[in-house]
Amino acid sequence: MKLFPNGDKIFEVISRYDDLLTIKSRQGYEPGDTLALIVPFLLLHNITEADIKQLAEKATFINGAAELISKLQRDGWQIFCITTTYEQYAHHLTQKLGIARNNVASTSFRLNSYRKLLCKDSTTLLQDTERSIVEIIGNDRLIKERLDDFFWQKLPKTEIGKAINEVKPIGGKRKVTALKQFAKLFKQPLAEWVVIGDSITDFRMLKEVDCAGGISVAFNANQYALPYATLGLASMAISDLKPILSVWHQGDRDKVKRLISNKNRGYFKKESVYVQWLAGNNDIDEVIFTHSKMRRLVREEAGKLG
Repeated sequence: MKLFPNGDKIFEVISRYDDLLTIKSRQGYEPGDTLALIVPFLLLHNITEADIKQLAEKATFINGAAELISKLQRDGWQIFCITTTYEQYAHHLTQKLGIARNNVASTSFRLNSYRKLLCKDSTTLLQDTERSIVEIIGNDRLIKERLDDFFWQKLPKTEIGKAINEVKPIGGKRKVTALKQFAKLFKQPLAEWVVIGDSITDFRMLKEVDCAGGISVAFNANQYALPYATLGLASMAISDLKPILSVWHQGDRDKVKRLISNKNRGYFKKESVYVQWLAGNNDIDEVIFTHSKMRRLVREEAGKLG
């Protein structure tokens, strides 16, 4: 979205709208459907699938990602990526990390084919909406009011509305479905899985695995993900998960809990690494604060998104 003027502001508003729709449980709406809602604006500004691939080529990984995945694969783990992002982006990055393409679930996206849907009337509507959106950052009432009218009243009357209906981002329940498909394919019950997530698109997946007896990790997560995870890790490097995964590989949840609990009642700091046992813990205000600080450091601008 930053490839065109005010695109970052428009995305921030639509991302907040995504949070509001998820919190209010709009029927048929899943967290992460932001990636469908922004399609008309991508078309308006001539963004193409090639642009997405070029952005993927410039993308960097969080510290320790390649190291951790390589070690786990050497130790016999199967690694999967279940991501809301568009397939053109996801496949490039997972290939660089050595994750098999068949182990990736991402959002199918035929952006170039939607270009023919853009006409003069929808262009005018989109331009007017853009001007309106940049004025309402931080105002939840106006965000909900104006975008409800745009996305569910005006846009469906245009041809470009068809694109939104076709794009089905892998978020929320769709992440859970993808996970269960992988679990069935590899004949591994959810109690034997570890999943890692950080945001509102992940909370259902985190909850599903935690309830099944597996390990769900909230990594530099926000307030939408942390209450549903087994444990939290706030750190500059995802490779700091290695001790936890090693103990899990050798035993069960109780051993992981003991590992964490032996470090100052389940919450410890060592070289800016914070680990918390979250399952059954309702008092997590301090945890949310810690993750929020680390999230901003690691994810920078993206850290403020839901």
